[in-house]
Amino acid sequence: GDWTGRPLKELAKDPLWKVVQNHPSAVTFPGEGGEPLRDTQNRAVAAVRDWNARLGPDATWLACSHGDVIKAIVADALGVHLDQFQRIFVDPCSVTVIRYTELRPFVVRVNDTGGGVADLLPPKKKSRRKVSSDAPVGGGAGT
Repeated sequence: GDWTGRPLKELAKDPLWKVVQNHPSAVTFPGEGGEPLRDTQNRAVAAVRDWNARLGPDATWLACSHGDVIKAIVADALGVHLDQFQRIFVDPCSVTVIRYTELRPFVVRVNDTGGGVADLLPPKKKSRRKVSSDAPVGGGAGT
């Protein structure tokens, strides 16, 4: 839409900025190709779930996107309404990890800017176990 490619300091002066900050589910970006933010969230979550299903439970894969799109996906995974997504912080080049299971997603990391990623790879074939949809006992990562 009309906001594409414009500097944030310029957009912050637009009256729509306050709506994006306070009631994002009500926002429809103006202009050709503009869309409601809730449609952006639905499209992004559908794409993530589609890729996850196509690649299967043994895959570890990466998606790169705009910070607000990542925040919208995280909000969905947390079961948080889109109007609360501005409470989620996503730095440029940070790592956010969501593990999708048959029944629910688990948010493993958000806005990680310095941790290693080796623990995100699936275990070796001989020691692999079925990924559970249950929350781990004691709230741990279940690894």
